[in-house]
Amino acid sequence: MPLLVSEAIVLHGFDYLESSRIVRLVTRDAGMRSGLAKGARKSHRRFGSGLDLFAQGTAFLHTKPGRDLDTLSGFEDVRTRTELGENLERFHGAETIAEIALSFGREGADAELFDALTIALDALATQHDRDAREVTLAGVWQIVATLGFGPMLDACVECGAPIAEDALALFSHPAGGVLCARCASLAPGGRKVPGPARAAIDGWMRGEVVTDFTEADARAHQRLLREFLTFHLHDGRTLRAYELWERGGWSAA
Repeated sequence: MPLLVSEAIVLHGFDYLESSRIVRLVTRDAGMRSGLAKGARKSHRRFGSGLDLFAQGTAFLHTKPGRDLDTLSGFEDVRTRTELGENLERFHGAETIAEIALSFGREGADAELFDALTIALDALATQHDRDAREVTLAGVWQIVATLGFGPMLDACVECGAPIAEDALALFSHPAGGVLCARCASLAPGGRKVPGPARAAIDGWMRGEVVTDFTEADARAHQRLLREFLTFHLHDGRTLRAYELWERGGWSAA
């Protein structure tokens, strides 16, 4: 079987039979992959902590044409991101990011997506001076932009008319961005988004930090993002990790 060696991040995993484990990985050189780690639960010599959730390292995958499940023979040079397990809100934010990557990712090399995921998870693990929800929202919107379906926010997505920075504009999920007043009058529905919220989303997609971020902002952004992602999930799947993250309320506890 051909051997694929690539940098990878563990996004999901579960036990299989008595001693093995199946993991879902995002790889730099081959996109999303599933790997069977035989005997991983009995011997830590080949994998160590490399199969822990959000761990990043070099994966050795034996592939076979026409088969969806690779054989994972090793995982080396591991960065574990154990810090995420020390804070429930940040852990659920990381789970949300992983879920979205798994829902929208694809096979085939995608170094930009891999780098966006790395940046998002590292930020959650290390940047404790930032609001955890702001960090998660930033990571998700940057992933959305990297995948190529980031919304248009400064001009009407239908006619191209500029939208004033301070305007309350209708955000249309089917259209893929905001609409001017004339086009909004013809739209079947949507959610009105103020200028500062649009500026925040635009900044997140470009990798910026939003410092003026309140509890009300967090709730509104979570709701808008959920609606946007759900619209683009055409197979009707439920974003379970996202729902748990959105219900969390850790900051208010």
